[in-house]
This record gives sequence, C-alpha cells and structure tokens, in this order.
Amino acid sequence: MLRLRPLRSADEPAFLAAHAALAVEGHIFGVGFTPGMAFDTYLKAREEQRSGRALRGRFVPNTFLVADVAGELVGRVSIRHELNDFLAAEGGHIGYCVLPAFRRRGYAREMLRQALIVARATGIDRVLLTCEYDNIASIRVIEACGGKLDSIIELNSFPGGVRRYWID
Repeated sequence: MLRLRPLRSADEPAFLAAHAALAVEGHIFGVGFTPGMAFDTYLKAREEQRSGRALRGRFVPNTFLVADVAGELVGRVSIRHELNDFLAAEGGHIGYCVLPAFRRRGYAREMLRQALIVARATGIDRVLLTCEYDNIASIRVIEACGGKLDSIIELNSFPGGVRRYWID
C-alpha cells in the first residue's frame, strides 16, 4: 500500500539513491538538494519551505512528500501552496515522479490522488497540473485523476509545449 509521508533522517541512503537514479534521466528527485549538502540541512530546508520561511528564487511555500511502499521509496510529490508566474506556466501546483524501477505499477496515479487530498487540506481548491506535450504516461495519470485540459503553451524549455490541466 502506497502512502505519502515526509522525509525522515533514516531515509538518507534511499533518498540519495533516488536522487542519483533520476539524475541519469535529467530529472530531479530532491527538489532544492545540491551535491554535498548535509541531509539534515536538506530536511530543515524542506520544513522551512513548507512553512514559507527562507524562500529563495522561484520557490513558493510547498510540501515535499515521498511515496513509500512497504518501507521503500518509490517516488515523490511536491505540492506548491500557491502559483507564481513560472509555476502557472510550467510547474503547476503538484509535481511528481516515480523512480524508474517502480514505473508502470499505478503508483503515479495513487501519488497524485493522495497529493490532491493534501493540496485541498492546504486550501487549494482548484489544482493546476502540467506535463510535457508528449508525456503519454503523465497525461493518462492526470486525466484519470480528473484533469481537464485547459491549454497547450509553447515554451523554450519544452519543445512541443506544455499541457496545462485543471482539477476542480
């Protein structure tokens, strides 16, 4: 059974392995994590961002949760409590990823389903999700969770554009 939960100190080895696994694909597991960063420092930064303290750059208050199945990390979600210009175009309220070894098991759909509950609890009534135009797996997950296509926008960072979905 999959459950979303906060990172814990004991997760460090699994977190570092997950971060490395996604880096190979050019993706990020540990949002805001930098090489050589002490894990306790990262955990503190996650808490500060959740509460809206010490925000830097384009960051907004956000909740970072890992997806745990029987004590193993299979993915993560980042729930942004508000949108700035960047998130309104490219990132949306919720970002999620499943580790390569755990894909095609329905975890992404369950992660998004649970993340929507957390988003609602933080006061987000209408949730924006985005994905690359041709990311069929993500399109299916978003639509299965009630996403309605709003628009497709062209961005330099994503050839082909970004699909923008709203879930009410």
